[in-house]
Amino acid sequence: MRLRNTTGRFGAVSIGLHWLVAITVVGMFALGLYMVDLTYYDDWYRSAPDLHRSVGILLFLVMLGRLTWRLVSPPPRALPTHKPWERISAHLTHWALYLLLFVAMVSGYLITSADGSSVEVFDWFAVPSITGDQKGLEDTAGDIHELAAWAIILLAGVHALAALKHHFLDRDDTLRRILGLSPRHTSDN
Repeated sequence: MRLRNTTGRFGAVSIGLHWLVAITVVGMFALGLYMVDLTYYDDWYRSAPDLHRSVGILLFLVMLGRLTWRLVSPPPRALPTHKPWERISAHLTHWALYLLLFVAMVSGYLITSADGSSVEVFDWFAVPSITGDQKGLEDTAGDIHELAAWAIILLAGVHALAALKHHFLDRDDTLRRILGLSPRHTSDN
């Protein structure tokens, strides 16, 4: 498998980044849901938010890398069997997911740093506050973070359902391409 994308196939880097982000986002969403019900006496009361913040900062860096890679190695063309509305909706969905991910990550960062605190990342490094102490910012950022997280999960669910529709109903290679599998119908570009 090639590292870079071709006009007809995703390369190993794009496939790896796609699934790394997808699994991380689902895990972060589940951890976020779990964290909101923790009480002061729960074992994970302090460590779950630390883990969530650290992974969030690392995910931000991965997403910057993913966007950079997309510029270096553009995604393959849409399959010829895709209808115009499918091409447009896929394009809009991908960019909406990118935007929502950055909104969620920036708002998550602002929740912690709104009081002037830095965000510790696994005791490897700290990301300083860029806002200083801003009253009310933590609550606003928290609301935005929650809305963005739910929007990501809902839109990612629609995205996954569309891939399954292409695979099982349309019987095209949409899902096979992002899984790195050989095409069913055509030769590799």
